[in-house]
Amino acid sequence: MKPYLTALAALLISGVAHAADVIDVHRDANCGCCKDWIKYLEANGFEVRDHVEANMSAVKQRAGVAPRLGSCHTGVIDGKFVEGHVPVAAIRELQQRDDLAGVAVPGMPAGSPGMDYGQPHERYQVIGLTEQGRDVVMGDYLGSQPVR
Repeated sequence: MKPYLTALAALLISGVAHAADVIDVHRDANCGCCKDWIKYLEANGFEVRDHVEANMSAVKQRAGVAPRLGSCHTGVIDGKFVEGHVPVAAIRELQQRDDLAGVAVPGMPAGSPGMDYGQPHERYQVIGLTEQGRDVVMGDYLGSQPVR
C-alpha cells in the first residue's frame, strides 16, 4: 500500500475510534447543570446516553463512587466512573489509566464544565480513585483548563 494511503487509513481508523466514545450519564430529572455537562461532553465528541434516575445514591454506590467524591451526576465510561463536572482532558486520561477505577470533581465548583454561569471561576482538583481505594490528584483546573 502506498504510504499516503496507509496514513489515511490510520487517520480514519483513529477518527472512528475517537468518535465512538460513549458515556452513560446518570442524573436527577431536575438538574440543569447536569444537562449543561452533557452538552459540554457532546460538543467535545462524546456520544452521551442520558439516564434520568430516581435514586442517585444507588447509582453512585453501584458505580463505586466514594461518598467523599460525590457530586450531582455520575457518568460511566469503559466501566469506570466519572463523578461530577469532570473536564474532557481528565476523562481522556482516565481512559488511558488501568490503575484508576474512576475520576471525580467533588462538589460543584463554579466555572467547571457545566457550571459556567458567568461567575468568577473557582480553582478545583480532579481526583482519581485507584483500584486500591486511594485518592490521587490528577490535576488542578480553572474552568475546563488545567492550571500548571
